Amino acid sequence: MPKIDRHGKASVLNREQINQLFECLGSDRNRALFGCCLYLGCRISEACSLQTADVYSEVDREVRSQIQIRRAATKGKIATRTIDTHPQLRELLIKHVPGKLWVFQSRSHFWKHIDPDSADWILRQACQKAGLEGVSTHSFRRTALTALSSSGVPLRVIQEVSGHRSLNELQKYLEVSPEQVKNAIANLKF
Repeated sequence: MPKIDRHGKASVLNREQINQLFECLGSDRNRALFGCCLYLGCRISEACSLQTADVYSEVDREVRSQIQIRRAATKGKIATRTIDTHPQLRELLIKHVPGKLWVFQSRSHFWKHIDPDSADWILRQACQKAGLEGVSTHSFRRTALTALSSSGVPLRVIQEVSGHRSLNELQKYLEVSPEQVKNAIANLKF
């Protein structure tokens, strides 16, 4: 069931929808924030609470080759995840000026990171501008994990990226398209 009035599953985005949204996000900070959700396959709360030292080197503020999502920021607070920095995410992060402690500093409180509810509001404004429905902050996570699955990445590897405790939980995120089902049947050879 698609997401309607903030209920149901968040839509999985296609390339055109992603491009539309990123054009409507308005600032380098917003594009970097939602780029983290997309290219790290992380939750909005995890992206909002990224610490500057986990993304940028402390000496020269270069984007690190791997980004760390600290255990304390994850949903179950079970394990820290380290994910390679995708080249497109690197470009988004280079354009963004991080805060001293937080990558996505709150604009009203210098000691806090952006609130996930504020990020949700930013996304809803961009969706309205782009004319997209059924999209939420979780759409980026579902899109990333579905894209990995569609490209043949083993579920166990996707689980490492996503931080899901079980494969059963992970599979709830993955969308299967009619085209994938058609291709699966076409690949049967006896």
